[in-house]
Amino acid sequence: MKYLRPVMLILLAVLVINSCKEEEKKKEEVLRPVSYQTVGTSNDQKIRSFSGVAKAGDEIELSFRSGGIITELNVAVGQKVKKGDLIAKLDNVQANLAYEQSVSALNSANSAMKTAKSALERTKSLYESGSQSLSEYESAKNNYQSALDQYESAKRNKRIQQSQISYGYITAPKDGTIANKPGTLNANVSAGQTIAVLNAGEQINIVVGLPENVINKIETNMEVTVSLSSLDGKFKGNVIEVSPVVDSNSSTYPVKIDITAANTQVKPGMAANVTFNFGKLDGTYENTLIIPIKAVGEDNGGNFVFVIHTNDDKTGTVKKQKIELGEMTSNGFKIKSGLNSGEKIAIAGLQTLLDGQKVRLK
Repeated sequence: MKYLRPVMLILLAVLVINSCKEEEKKKEEVLRPVSYQTVGTSNDQKIRSFSGVAKAGDEIELSFRSGGIITELNVAVGQKVKKGDLIAKLDNVQANLAYEQSVSALNSANSAMKTAKSALERTKSLYESGSQSLSEYESAKNNYQSALDQYESAKRNKRIQQSQISYGYITAPKDGTIANKPGTLNANVSAGQTIAVLNAGEQINIVVGLPENVINKIETNMEVTVSLSSLDGKFKGNVIEVSPVVDSNSSTYPVKIDITAANTQVKPGMAANVTFNFGKLDGTYENTLIIPIKAVGEDNGGNFVFVIHTNDDKTGTVKKQKIELGEMTSNGFKIKSGLNSGEKIAIAGLQTLLDGQKVRLK
């Protein structure tokens, strides 16, 4: 029994030491997050991707040409319509009243024109028989011409007021599907206000907003690659429209892409990613490696980068790598030696990294 107590103390001390080591290991496992970039050629730097959205090739915003209260709204989102189907109707009270007044004015003008014509014919007969003077005959002719002009003006006004009534109706200009319906029943709307959006035709386009630093590199018929997160595979496309005016809502220039091979799985509203190869446009295909300026460090031995060795793209070990720099471009430094294409390098916080340090990639 006299040896039992020392043995227990030794075991306890061993357990305490092991637990401390485990705590130290746990502390060591807290890895520093590091931003990184894969080394590529200068031509790779000219491949850019931008987010866009799929839209119907023929998207029509339907609106009234006059204002009023909506008394009929016969569609719902997703509803298919045929050409000529009634979409919406206004109360048309003012337009109907104006039309009735134009009809009344036309009837009065017609009556006045007929009266003036009869007076002219009577005056002409009297003038030819010598019973009326030339001045009376000329006055009758002028009265008739004035009445005739008023009659023609009243006819034109009637046609105008009749067309105003038709402005209170919206009919489908083409077969299609209602994609949006911002208008509501009994709402008071103004002329030109969108009541519904009609997707006509089967062609789907991709619309993407591009910033001002690349918009001048875009040309019509330029080939692009389109991918959609909801669909497998990639699609070839061509630029068909480049807007010369910036969109005030997004501060970007809208560019429309036509998908070369029609695919019924692509639906309006799907999120898309459009890849542009600006190297193809300017005809330059350099294979010189290029890295960001912020990825380059300098010490007594010259320029260096931290290369990240990783097996899972989640954690890795940084290694200080000497490099020889070439000329500086707008995309970064060209590399003469010391790096290979496809290697991963740290691009931030170089001052706090140590050679051989384990890091977490982000």
